[in-house]
Amino acid sequence: MDSNRRDFMKAAAFTAAGIGLLDALPAHAQGAPKRGGTLNFAISAETPHYDAHGSDTFATLHFGSPFHSTLLQFDLANYPKVKADLAVSWEVAGDLMTYTFKLAPNANFHDGSPVTSADVKATYDRMRNPPTGVVSTRKATFEDIDTIETPDPKTVVFKMKAPNPAMLEHFASPWNWIYKASILAGNPNAPRTAIMGSGPFRFGEHVKGSHVSGTRFDGYFKSGQPYLDGFRGVFMTQPAAMMNALQGGQVQAEFRGVSPAERDRIVQVMGNRIRAEESSWTLNLMIVFNTEKKPFDDVRVRRALHLAIDRRGGAVGLARTATLRDAGGLIRPGSPFAMKDEDLLKVPGFGRDMNAARAEARRLLREAGVPNLTFVLHNRNLAQPYTPAGIFVVDQWRQIGVNVEHRQSETSPYLAGMSSGNFDVAIDFSNLFMDEPSLALAKYLSFNRAPENRSRAIDAEMDRLYAAQARERDDKKRFELIRAFEKRALDQAYQVPLLWWHRIVLTHANVMGWQMSPSHNLGQDLSGVWLNA
Repeated sequence: MDSNRRDFMKAAAFTAAGIGLLDALPAHAQGAPKRGGTLNFAISAETPHYDAHGSDTFATLHFGSPFHSTLLQFDLANYPKVKADLAVSWEVAGDLMTYTFKLAPNANFHDGSPVTSADVKATYDRMRNPPTGVVSTRKATFEDIDTIETPDPKTVVFKMKAPNPAMLEHFASPWNWIYKASILAGNPNAPRTAIMGSGPFRFGEHVKGSHVSGTRFDGYFKSGQPYLDGFRGVFMTQPAAMMNALQGGQVQAEFRGVSPAERDRIVQVMGNRIRAEESSWTLNLMIVFNTEKKPFDDVRVRRALHLAIDRRGGAVGLARTATLRDAGGLIRPGSPFAMKDEDLLKVPGFGRDMNAARAEARRLLREAGVPNLTFVLHNRNLAQPYTPAGIFVVDQWRQIGVNVEHRQSETSPYLAGMSSGNFDVAIDFSNLFMDEPSLALAKYLSFNRAPENRSRAIDAEMDRLYAAQARERDDKKRFELIRAFEKRALDQAYQVPLLWWHRIVLTHANVMGWQMSPSHNLGQDLSGVWLNA
């Protein structure tokens, strides 16, 4: 990634709230860390399983990141630069074809066994070439890896099939938890139901419907960390209950994000006892059509439903009460490879003339033979922002004569329904950890390559364009390839962006060492967090 892109992303990462805002500061600027205490924080959804390799919901990361390590991490004080985690040093060949990592000599799993290059190899082999029965939503991300060599227990070498300019950032993905090779050899699906990590905290307990807990791992390889004695993540799916718990001190943080109205309410009551931090967000909601079900196998039907949505008007209205804010294409608005707004206005589905757009939508439905279309909208039962988004799009479709039943489910059945294809149309999400097009576009790859593409569509042209942009090192040429990919994606409308999110995080003022970022996937291992009690 070139320096201009890094400078932009650093500058765009944080936006001032003007209410109780503290900039993200390194721990030393907040005082010397203190040891001890238990952090209680809210998690607004419960993970459906424990395996980050096969997940794309924050609920898995907020649940399990404290128990695990990755090769690299993002340096949130200098986002989007990367820093050491298990890999204490690394070398990248000038042609981007070889990556060599040296592992921390004192890194151990929680059972006391050393973390070795064999564990890293087994982990990345599982992600890039998952065994039968194992789901890896990271498969497309690591398809450019050719071989993985382990010349000694603390050295791992990745040889590439082709150069990938974003590969170092991919190695810092928070989803790439390192698993123990011997466990994977015995049961490749073991990480779905059991935890054996090398992170700052040992697994304590998981009480379904209640909480997850962890205690300090005294054998953690980063000297002096973690500072906390332990943590307790409390599952709170009702926003009112979570806000009351924050105000009452039962929890001291909620790291995903709250609405502007919730921020205003709690800041008014708690004043300087609460900290509010804001950022644009590398996350959007999407509309996904099940292309294996009629009539959604017909591009005319998909385009009609896409055209009927007034994203510009929705962004204004929903920004007042929900965590949704910006209309944009496949790449986060304002980021280096995003479509400029003046160009987006010309794209069907993103213009301002809704009368013309809806007239065309009705025409397409008549032409497809379904002028009085009826279907079920499959949605998640999270109040922010899924519920208001669902209500909004149902109303938009009714304005072209489409009758929709809005059906919401808890996270586990919601994800299971989409993964199995048991839905008509759904509100899905694109959950990114940085502004890298190869991450954002991977969700649009053919279903046989990307299981996170819940439209189940197969499109060889999109696969070709994806590979071309991922390997292109000239930013201008890459921009053009991304636009071609985006045009194809929006023309075919297998799945289309709805709105991009805006992140607001609330923490008690005595919670120190945690750092804000544009992604709720980052900074969740809690190793540097401490309580200024």
